[in-house]
Amino acid sequence: MKILHIINNGMTDLTKHIIDTQSRDHEIKVIELSKKKLSYEAVIDDIFAYDRVVSW
Repeated sequence: MKILHIINNGMTDLTKHIIDTQSRDHEIKVIELSKKKLSYEAVIDDIFAYDRVVSW
């Protein structure tokens, strides 16, 4: 399964733990909105390309 994590206000210990655990069995991508300037279109494309999207 492909899982996209969108992090709004920085990574916490809980989010890091969950992402690390999921990455053992799944394809994971993390987008940290506070760290870099992203194109709206690229984020929308990723949302529709992944099976599951988690927003933190």
